[in-house]
Amino acid sequence: MGMELRVVMVMAMVIALTSVASAESGTATYYIAPYVPSACYGYEDEGSMIAAASDVVWNNGAACGTYYTVTCTGPTNQGVLQPCYGNSVTVKIVDYCPSGCQGTIDLSQEAFATIADLNAGKIYIDYY
Repeated sequence: MGMELRVVMVMAMVIALTSVASAESGTATYYIAPYVPSACYGYEDEGSMIAAASDVVWNNGAACGTYYTVTCTGPTNQGVLQPCYGNSVTVKIVDYCPSGCQGTIDLSQEAFATIADLNAGKIYIDYY
């Protein structure tokens, strides 16, 4: 194996490990349409791969427009079968989930359904 290829492979491994190591853990719930108005964009439609940020992520509105990759890591309820589908979804923060929000990130129904069974209602996640 050539030296250049080895360097590229090592760099790819470092990047992959860095993104995993920098992931935050939390919970996700979901909300249903209509998704407007939103705290960040008013009545502007931002699509369906979106989310609302809890106080943990909101940062006085600085989270608006931030993209997060969210991965389901397991059920929050004892006795529930594994709800995770084993993939991730990238969402844009478009709204604020006020105090008392049940999840770290409140995903759109479509985004939640991409990574987990909707019947779970609330899941553990990693996000970055």
